[in-house]
Amino acid sequence: MRIISGSARGRRLLTPVNYRVRPTADRVKEALFNILAGLIDFPGCRVLDIFAGTGNLGIESLSRGAAVAVFVDSHRESTLLIRKNLTLAGLEAQGRIVEREALVALGMLGKEGGAFDLVFLDPPYAQGLAEKTLRYLADSSLLHSGSVVMAEVSSREEVPEVYGSLVQFDRRIYGDTALLFYSLGE
Repeated sequence: MRIISGSARGRRLLTPVNYRVRPTADRVKEALFNILAGLIDFPGCRVLDIFAGTGNLGIESLSRGAAVAVFVDSHRESTLLIRKNLTLAGLEAQGRIVEREALVALGMLGKEGGAFDLVFLDPPYAQGLAEKTLRYLADSSLLHSGSVVMAEVSSREEVPEVYGSLVQFDRRIYGDTALLFYSLGE
């Protein structure tokens, strides 16, 4: 697993020793960031990486100029791995790690105020966590009118296209992986 572009381009990130964490494959990550290049202005943006695992997606965003990335994961092994990967990339000053269950962390972040420009959501497949988190985000103050939410799910998973004002505007399939893109509708 490597950083594709930006200030830390080419640096290799550590991967987990167990299979509880499923990092986004390099080819899928490259396709994802090619899509996001037309949707997000990375310099200065605020990124939220939920179910962050290795921190792969948030760290790629920081490398491309994001001002800050908040990494949410409930597993101690993952948060330690994210911290190590931020250090390897030289981006630890822009990263914040929240070791909490996703919805608890989102509630805490909502109380702190401030919306995110880009949200990554990469939960374990087929456990209903994508739906619960998307539903929560739709009713939260964590998004603004220009926010983009990307959910990575199993391509066999049925995930609704609308959660209140959060509407899916694109869906891409890469083998067993589906990338779902949401934004706040009018």
